[in-house]
Amino acid sequence: MGSIDRYIFRTTLASFALVLVSLTGVIWITQALRGIDLMTSQGQTILTFLGITSLVIPALVLIISPIALMIAISHTLNKLATDSEIIVMNAAGFSPFRLFYPFFYATCVVALLVAFIAAYLAPDGMRRIKQWDAEITADVLTNILQPGRFAQLDKNLTIRIRERQPGGILAGIFIDDRRDPNERVSIVAERGEVVKNETGSFLVLETGNLQRFEAGKRDPALVAFGRYGFDMSKFSNQGRDVTLGIRERYLWELFSPSEDDPVYKQIPGQFRSALHDSLLAPIYPFAFAVLTFAFLGAPRTTRQSRNFSIGSSIIAVFGLRMAGFACSVMAVKSSGPVLVQYAMVFGAIGIGLWIIVSGVVVEPPPGLMEAINRSNARIARLFGRPATA
Repeated sequence: MGSIDRYIFRTTLASFALVLVSLTGVIWITQALRGIDLMTSQGQTILTFLGITSLVIPALVLIISPIALMIAISHTLNKLATDSEIIVMNAAGFSPFRLFYPFFYATCVVALLVAFIAAYLAPDGMRRIKQWDAEITADVLTNILQPGRFAQLDKNLTIRIRERQPGGILAGIFIDDRRDPNERVSIVAERGEVVKNETGSFLVLETGNLQRFEAGKRDPALVAFGRYGFDMSKFSNQGRDVTLGIRERYLWELFSPSEDDPVYKQIPGQFRSALHDSLLAPIYPFAFAVLTFAFLGAPRTTRQSRNFSIGSSIIAVFGLRMAGFACSVMAVKSSGPVLVQYAMVFGAIGIGLWIIVSGVVVEPPPGLMEAINRSNARIARLFGRPATA
């Protein structure tokens, strides 16, 4: 790689990193704000909130990376054209295809990043989010037991706590247990804490009394205790068994799912769609890079407008991606759209390479330019300004 190639390579990757971080940060903030109730209503810390919301970043990077690469290549080519560097390199013997080399190297780096994220990192992040969310939901003391509220854990079990104190201490505990039809138990304790071990989860109560109302007896049995353990295992273990969805599956799990997998039996089409999305994810950066360079990489003078080429490249890239999304949705019901999706992506790469190798300069048709000039003239007369030639 020569000095010119290194210069273009560094410029493209630096622009890509800047655009990727900016777009990912903005979208991540909008997604994170939706989960703000994790702290407010479920009593989680800011570290838990940031940890869970940050796990979605790989999935965002997976979608944004090809778009960020397109913007980076457009910026680099526009910078080279503004400084007349493309014309100088072309005059020095650099063909458009030779100029595409450093952009191809940068695309390879992005494609490797996207392939790793699609195959492992994004599914792993979504899997951790689901597991973490299940653990939070299963934790009764952080999700259901709120100070000052009566929480009904079961049909005939109600618990209330007055406040939470530092160190996980619960103060002012009241329990009304009517699950046994032959007796009713009411417990009042000054404080308590949760103890978890291999046998289960227990709410250990200190300094209180227990009233047991047995069926057929007139007077309750009153017991004062210094320490009493109330079994909470049934409620603490809810939601621990997590069923993995399509987005939580690694690439190799999508490639060869188990025949006994209940999710695969129910929705095999979604496995097919997700598999081919993961396989095509590192191919899209090449398609975006080739199309962008095909529209903007040809040498032009500073007098020639690049607006039409920029607009055309944006339409081509976004049209290809939207068509890919549509094929992914339709691939759930049939395998035909999968073939269409592969044909579109590799067809776009082939057409773009043909334009680059042939040195075709993409310019607007003369009829379109005349229509634009006439429209500009009408607008200028409407505002009382002379139309410029």
